[in-house]
Amino acid sequence: METVNIHQAKTNLSRLLSRVELGEEIIISNRGIPIAKLVPFQALSNRRASLGLDRGRFTVPEDFDAPLPEEILAAFEGGEE
Repeated sequence: METVNIHQAKTNLSRLLSRVELGEEIIISNRGIPIAKLVPFQALSNRRASLGLDRGRFTVPEDFDAPLPEEILAAFEGGEE
């Protein structure tokens, strides 16, 4: 992560932003003291748009949370099949 002073940041802002757009993070300092960090902007995921896309494609069986049969439990526990 590179550190630049305020003068360098003002002079080279376009170049710095191009690098940040590619994923770099750059620290801006004032007299050697970090005061800001340039990081890529990440838009919030559009989760609302994806909710409900599979509605009606499958149904959850009534017994989905019923206990497993003994032979399957035994297999998970390393017992005989």
